[in-house]
Amino acid sequence: MSDFLIIGGGVIGMMTALQLADAGQRVTLVERGECGQEASWAGGGIVSPLYPWRYATPISQLSRWSEGAYPTLSLRLWEETGIDPEYRQKGLLYLNVDDEAKALAWARTMGKPLKRVDSDFVAEKEPQAAPSERALWMPTLGSIRNPRLAQALKARLSAMPEVTLREGREVQRFIRQGSTITGVETAQGPLHGERVIVCGGAWVAGLLATLEVALPVRPIKGQMIAFQTPPGLVSRVILKDGRYVIPRADGLVLAGSTLEDIGFDKTTDAEALALLKQSAEAIVPALAGYPVAHHWAGLRPGSPDGTPFIGAVPGWERLYVNAGHFRNGLVLAPASTHLLVDQLLGREALIDPVPYRLEGRLA
Repeated sequence: MSDFLIIGGGVIGMMTALQLADAGQRVTLVERGECGQEASWAGGGIVSPLYPWRYATPISQLSRWSEGAYPTLSLRLWEETGIDPEYRQKGLLYLNVDDEAKALAWARTMGKPLKRVDSDFVAEKEPQAAPSERALWMPTLGSIRNPRLAQALKARLSAMPEVTLREGREVQRFIRQGSTITGVETAQGPLHGERVIVCGGAWVAGLLATLEVALPVRPIKGQMIAFQTPPGLVSRVILKDGRYVIPRADGLVLAGSTLEDIGFDKTTDAEALALLKQSAEAIVPALAGYPVAHHWAGLRPGSPDGTPFIGAVPGWERLYVNAGHFRNGLVLAPASTHLLVDQLLGREALIDPVPYRLEGRLA
């Protein structure tokens, strides 16, 4: 029997497994499909909430810690696996910011190097970006190529003797003895752990409902597109009017994204494609000259205010949750997993765990 059984093989589940294994714990990770192929793959990889000053303090606390963790994590995984997660700290340009005063006040409070810049500065940093007289610049923010991050995490876990990966195993129900959870039942048979952690993303509410736990997490679809351009056409993340473009080193430029509350539906449609293309070209007009190479959708684990649920599940022994990160699963993953692992191993928590607890926040 493993010390920990983790349900869900996205970045939250895999980072949890990595940290527990680093601490010498035996871990089994069970995933209904392939690790890293749902929301972790579908996102854009910006290592920050889109407009961080518009989020609650608990989210800012997690994102600030995670932002500092990604460079080291990326280098570690590259060294250990040979897979480069492509962490790029090129800064972030915000165009047409309406709440500039709020943003600058937030930056002063958080100690962030955010400053007002003019159209000449924007043109110098990103010659292909649309002109903007109301722009902000944050030089410390970065992005990571999330599909490669997931590949690197999976490769590292596969090489660790403390970790057992069980892919293609959908959890059917929990195994319980009274009010104690001892494992899960899958079509291929039972899996057991001394403690069970649910990191099931958009699917977590349905699983916990089998225990009559009403976690307010639901799937929110996001569609994205990617242009194939020459490398260097765009060098850094640019946001404008709630939409963004994210460059990759090979010239791929991602653009997103939609917010659609329509259940477990990952289909794409022509209307969203047209809107995403239009907004991307409004950010970087030169993108109109390049083809849309990819169009896809993923399901975010939406929660009431975006603050994740991290901690023990009330009413059940040895059962824990780390879910409900909404648009910021990748952004918050290093900190939120570290916070839970601290609690599981009895270590001093890196930040106050109270705002993330399930007590008082269940539907």
